[in-house]
Amino acid sequence: MKLVVELNSKNINNYKEYIDGVILGLHNFSVFNNISYTIDEIKDISNKYKDLELFIKIDKNIFNNEIDSLKEILIELSKLDVKIMFYDLSILELVRKLKLDCDLVWSQTHMVTNYKTCNYYYDKGVKSALLSKEITLEEIKNINKLSNINTIVEVVSKPSVGYSRRKLVTNYNKDNNSNFKNLVVREKVTNKDYIVKEENSGTGFILDEVLNGTSVIKDLYESNTNYILMREIDGFLELVKDTKSYINNKCMDDNYIYKYKKLGDNTGFFFKNTIYRVIK
Repeated sequence: MKLVVELNSKNINNYKEYIDGVILGLHNFSVFNNISYTIDEIKDISNKYKDLELFIKIDKNIFNNEIDSLKEILIELSKLDVKIMFYDLSILELVRKLKLDCDLVWSQTHMVTNYKTCNYYYDKGVKSALLSKEITLEEIKNINKLSNINTIVEVVSKPSVGYSRRKLVTNYNKDNNSNFKNLVVREKVTNKDYIVKEENSGTGFILDEVLNGTSVIKDLYESNTNYILMREIDGFLELVKDTKSYINNKCMDDNYIYKYKKLGDNTGFFFKNTIYRVIK
């Protein structure tokens, strides 16, 4: 099992000896970024860090006026040893039409939930999938068992929960004569706070609480999960060092689990089934 990270700065050098891969958001073509990278920067990183797997995040809705630019980008990326994380299905279609040799990762947030659909995309040439954060540990194990696709599971982050094309913070400021860059709102049912972050492509909602999946890493390791993903939080370098050591020692160090209870008790949906009910 490999460790992949997404950082809040461009200082990859501090982490390179403790990680197997890093996610780079493509400038103007990715969302939920603290930082993003141009094609030229990605080329430089690819040349500099040849031992790292680079995951290029292209996870926004693609519009007709962006297709030509996207074609050029995909052609350039196909020349590099990188993986392309895609949301919009136009990317899969363009790779097919242009006959590009691209290593694709299906990354459609809440839709990557079952082994049958994973196998469908695998048959279309997609090698990996970032699994939804809304499925349980047992469902992840089932995908690992029954799917041919390489699985990536997000285990530590402040998780994204939704995205809108609308400029919601801008609209709020207009209505309230305010000047917020980001907002924090409280959801009434769960009584949890969410960060509302506006970008050029729209507005994202991020849970203002750490998803702590450190306790399930051993189960993921034993069920042959291919990658675990951590997005940068406070104290991240120490966490990454400890996690890499934990994986290398076959997840046998119980002290690791005890130590990272300090990240909190939010295990997301790993142990929580989603139940749909019809409201009469």
